[in-house]
Amino acid sequence: MASVNVRVSLQSYRLLKSLAEDFDQSMQSVIDEALEDLRRRKVLEATDAAFSALKANKRAWREELRERRLWEKTLSDGVERE
Repeated sequence: MASVNVRVSLQSYRLLKSLAEDFDQSMQSVIDEALEDLRRRKVLEATDAAFSALKANKRAWREELRERRLWEKTLSDGVERE
C-alpha cells in the first residue's frame, strides 16, 4: 500500500482524530470509509439525475415503460428456474 501525505486543516484533523477515537478505528480507516461513502453518494446522485432526465423526456419515458413491459413478459414466460 502506498503511503501519501495529505494536508488537512487543523479543524479537519481534530474532527478526524475524534471520529477515529469514537469509532475505535484508525484515522486512515475513517478517511477510507468517508471517501467510499462520498463515492457512493455521487453515483446515486448521478443515477438519480439520469433517471429524472429520462422521466422528463416523455417520448423516452414511454419507450422505457414499453421496454419494462417486454421484460416483465419475458421474465414471466412460465419457464421455471433450474
